[in-house]
Amino acid sequence: MGSLFVAMMAVGANITSIAPFMVVGGVPITLQTFFAILAGLVLGSRLGAFSMLVYMLLGLAGTPIFAQFKGGASVILTPTFGFILSFILVAFIVGKLIESNRGFRMYIIAGLTGMVINYLFGTNWMYAAYRLWFEAPEGLSYALVWSWMVAPLPKDIILSVFAGIFAFRLEKRVLSRSKFRLQGKAS
Repeated sequence: MGSLFVAMMAVGANITSIAPFMVVGGVPITLQTFFAILAGLVLGSRLGAFSMLVYMLLGLAGTPIFAQFKGGASVILTPTFGFILSFILVAFIVGKLIESNRGFRMYIIAGLTGMVINYLFGTNWMYAAYRLWFEAPEGLSYALVWSWMVAPLPKDIILSVFAGIFAFRLEKRVLSRSKFRLQGKAS
């Protein structure tokens, strides 16, 4: 099941190749945050984080699965690598939240928490990268870097909530089927 999330991350990272309208101002609007959150919600903290780690390691090994079909160790030095790193943490924390409380509200809260972690980690990495080792655009400020996150924010809020709803329904459906099977075997 973890390999399915690695594949979905690769597709979600490159969705703009089949939906070019999802490039805003030269920045691809991907589905990676959605799939990282969903990995934690569906697979749990350990397997969700592991699947995101495998995604990252495959990309760093040279497989062109990152956004815009990039891959290789040089991606570590790009301003957006912090988002890739955050996917591991997102899946882990989201999974931990769900493991402690499987209520509908917690699925939504966990999804939104994952999005916030992704934004905090990724955006701060981006700012640091531009300041420390990447050529910063003219007039770069911390506020400017955060303003770049406005374009994907509505999409990520909606998809984070949707991930919570989808994962909750999926779990309830799977649990109800397994209870039905157990009752059938007991009879």
